[in-house]
Amino acid sequence: MKQDLIAILDLGSEENSRVARKVRELGVYSEIYAHDLPREELLQPNLKGIIVNGGSNNVVDGKAIEAPDYVYSAGVPVFVIDHTTPHQEMNLKKLPCEDDALLAALRPFLFDVCKAQPNWNMKNFVEDQVELLRRQIGDKKVLLALSGGVDSSVVAALLIRAVGKQLTCVHVNHGLMRKGESEQVIEVFRNQMGAELIYVDAVDRFLDKLAGVADPEQKRKIIGAEFIRVFEEQARGLSGIEFLGQGTIYPDIAESGTKTSKVVKSHHNVGGLPEDLNFKLVEPLKYLFKDEVRACGLELGLPESMVYRQPFPGPGLGVRCLGAITRDRLAAVREADAILREEFENFGLSKSVWQYFTIIPDLKSVGVRDNARVMGWPVILRAVNTVDAMTATIEHLPWELLETVTNRILAEVPGVNRVLYELSPKPPATIEWE
Repeated sequence: MKQDLIAILDLGSEENSRVARKVRELGVYSEIYAHDLPREELLQPNLKGIIVNGGSNNVVDGKAIEAPDYVYSAGVPVFVIDHTTPHQEMNLKKLPCEDDALLAALRPFLFDVCKAQPNWNMKNFVEDQVELLRRQIGDKKVLLALSGGVDSSVVAALLIRAVGKQLTCVHVNHGLMRKGESEQVIEVFRNQMGAELIYVDAVDRFLDKLAGVADPEQKRKIIGAEFIRVFEEQARGLSGIEFLGQGTIYPDIAESGTKTSKVVKSHHNVGGLPEDLNFKLVEPLKYLFKDEVRACGLELGLPESMVYRQPFPGPGLGVRCLGAITRDRLAAVREADAILREEFENFGLSKSVWQYFTIIPDLKSVGVRDNARVMGWPVILRAVNTVDAMTATIEHLPWELLETVTNRILAEVPGVNRVLYELSPKPPATIEWE
């Protein structure tokens, strides 16, 4: 790796991702490591310093955790945050709340003490990843789960640059896509980019597996496991397939839990993989935050319309059709989502708001249509802004937009009788409801 490295050792902090991001903002590459990482995995040739990041979750299996002794004798500077240690090093008792203050605290450690070079940039990252991918894959072939979202599109571009025709993209229509999405994937990647693309219509297969399943964790795991099964089946008809490409990014890993942190939710490409997986994984974005993935896409020459496409969860509308999925409610949330996206475009907000979507819970309330009492679903609107998906704020939408979207949904989406606007930030809420 060309970049200097600052290792962030997790001793129970809830702010690991924030610290990692701020180090990267200063131009120095950083990664988060478990507190009990083996010496040879941490002490890499490009390691310039270690941040021991303590916090409230510093008890594992009933015992307070401590950094291994080798950390303090590794020959690189150590910066300790919110943790008591008998060793001599730089200390910061409490993490500053303000980002500017945190940057001010980190800057002298990175540049004056560690003598790190601000050489973390996307050009170097892409060069490193292309080299690593070629070394990992060799002359073998790769299957890539290509949803058409930002993450999988950037992975595809990286793999095309690294191994070219050794890549086969598989687009699985699991019936949980947004309106017109599968058609767009085929047009862009097969017809415009000339990728080797296999289209799999698996709508009935997925929806049958999900029938009656209300628990969101179980839904995610079913969807993730079934995805892998589909890829395995496709691979049987192809020779030399040994690798599976995935668009896993850093928040996916962080939110799926570590030894010192609780699970927020299991991501389909982290917690949903079956134990008998027959592929070796290729995950070139797994250490990037969302904004860095977009920057990587631009560095690779992807069009802005693709790079700045709003995020869409791997389980798709399956986690926006709350509770047990039914086909009629799934169709309703898909149509409501299409209306919302169309009106955001009409109001000029499609590029300024990070993510916006609709949700339909598994409940009905009484309403009135054609002078008769009828039961109908509510549609919940959600619009948030974020940098790294670890925290999110609510977008203040204009009333005229909300009124237009409401009137259209009530008029055009069967089975709906209410439209609600959700105002909860992350935390304490998450971006998705499931």
